[in-house]
Amino acid sequence: MFSKHPKGLAPLFFTEMWERLAFYLLVGILVVYASDAERGGLGLTRDEANAIYGTYMAFVYFTPFLGGMIADRLLGYRKAILIGGVLFAIGLFLIGLPGMTYFYVGLTLLCLGNGLFKPNISAMVGNLYEKGDPNRDTGFNIFYMGINVGAAVANLVAAPIRNQISWSWTFWAASIGICIGVVILLANWKVLERADRRPERTPDDTPASEIFGRILVPAAVLGISGYFLHGSIFPAGFPVSASVFGFLLGMLPVIWFFVRLPSRAPATERAGLAALLPVFVAGGTFFMVLHLNGSALTVWADEKSNREVAWVPEIWRQDALPAYFGNAENSVPRPREESLEPVDEVLEKAFGTKNLDETRAAALAAMPGIRAVALWQADATPLPAEAAEANDAWRQLSSPVYRDADVKIVVTEQDGTKSAKVSLADGARPLRRVVFLRDIEGHATPVFFLTPAKRDKVYAAAGTARLPAGEFLRVVNPEVYQSWNPIFVILFTPLVVAFFGMRMRKGRGITTPRKLVYGMLLTMAAMGVMAIAGFAYEAAGTKVSGLWLVMAYAVITVGELCLSPMGLSLVTKLSPKRLVGLMMGGWFCATAFGNKLSGFLGEIQNDLSPSTFFLVLVGAALVVAGFLYTQLGKLEKTMADYKA
Repeated sequence: MFSKHPKGLAPLFFTEMWERLAFYLLVGILVVYASDAERGGLGLTRDEANAIYGTYMAFVYFTPFLGGMIADRLLGYRKAILIGGVLFAIGLFLIGLPGMTYFYVGLTLLCLGNGLFKPNISAMVGNLYEKGDPNRDTGFNIFYMGINVGAAVANLVAAPIRNQISWSWTFWAASIGICIGVVILLANWKVLERADRRPERTPDDTPASEIFGRILVPAAVLGISGYFLHGSIFPAGFPVSASVFGFLLGMLPVIWFFVRLPSRAPATERAGLAALLPVFVAGGTFFMVLHLNGSALTVWADEKSNREVAWVPEIWRQDALPAYFGNAENSVPRPREESLEPVDEVLEKAFGTKNLDETRAAALAAMPGIRAVALWQADATPLPAEAAEANDAWRQLSSPVYRDADVKIVVTEQDGTKSAKVSLADGARPLRRVVFLRDIEGHATPVFFLTPAKRDKVYAAAGTARLPAGEFLRVVNPEVYQSWNPIFVILFTPLVVAFFGMRMRKGRGITTPRKLVYGMLLTMAAMGVMAIAGFAYEAAGTKVSGLWLVMAYAVITVGELCLSPMGLSLVTKLSPKRLVGLMMGGWFCATAFGNKLSGFLGEIQNDLSPSTFFLVLVGAALVVAGFLYTQLGKLEKTMADYKA
């Protein structure tokens, strides 16, 4: 595969593959981890989790705008990639540590690390080839294959690690993966020297003062102001959160800068720069929908998809816990009543997030018929004999126990409904790990603690069967569905390339602007598939087949192949050489804008019926497709004028 290409391609391929594996692993599980209150996640609300996801995805795609400039002027490509990889690894390690401070600092380091890594490794691939080298396009195809291999494997790696070990080790495994990529980079440091750029400032560079003065400083001022003024402007319960409002306000100077840029450019450059504005609109809208994969679509997989899929290997399946059964079909057997013990909101949240303190662990163990069995001790206290009988179910439903001082609990009440937030002190260390058992028909069965209302929901359907004592229903991890997108990219790329090539040979080639329109129409069709799934869910009132998600991913992947590479290609073809980096930054900013809206859409997902939610997205994609269609004449004329 690499034999006809420069020596540097292979190390860049594998470095990028490991980095993308780590990146997409986090994208795949961030919302699930942040909102998980059954398997040791953070236990935040879905709205809070989606807000974090949207903000992270916005900034992780905005920072490459700055990272490319820093590499060009200060560090060079190799050093920028090295520093970015190290920051990425540290960030993932911190996310795996207990404490919200580590979580937020870790996400910040990931944004900074990706900003230095993402734009510069692609630039190095281009620098491996001489101008006009016919192997250049093939080299990029190989490189992008590495991206999709990493993305495809990411959630297939995450699922078994979090199922069998813990959330923390899932993040640490990703950190180890990026470290492997950094080692590959260092081992080939000399080989990659020819692809590096010596940091320097050139007359063609956009002045840093202009970027900071016209974009970054105004954006920061408006964004921060919007965040803090949100509560004074909007009433309580307003659907647009403070983070969304602040971000949208902060984006206004960015949008204004790029809208005004063509009018301030020389006459020979105006048409090309103006033509890129609808391309940015298309890119932002597309990624708004595509990156629902980590928010609304994964929530759909988690809450509304029937995940009992017998042909999926056990390694990617987990025990179904109570939340799964609330809207499961009547034919799905429920857990034994004795294995679900009703408790108050605080005990439920402390147990589900695996943040038990000594006092509450003792309270659970004191309930009738329940005993606590230590599976691990921090000190030299001998384990009970029963610990030797521990199986996977015991381990997965066990919980670490911390000192009372290390566990913080906040109880709030809104509209008569109480909710609890349980968090750990930064760096808290467990004293022991215990599982709570009850004997059911002679089987030592792990007990799950939940509120009476949630327990009643499990058994709301009449006539449902019961699982045998000690047995669990096995279901596919929700994040595994995300792997279909990169898998389809790998499978469909040769077919799409062959189709466009065939049209070209027959003299009926499809222009790049028309491919953008087709990409948006396919995006609309993918959301149409999910709207039909929404109607099916509303009609049945129970979970629907996961094949709806698979079909939607298949359709939107073809749309991605029509739109994403074409958009990037147009940026390089229609931008004057002196502004290529800046306009590529515009593409990243459009992507960041769409990503933040992905998080916002995840926040309002449950405020609309499923069918309405996806029909809104169908309408948005249709409007943008129509807008692009009205711009086809201008775009095609501009491309002809620029010989692009």
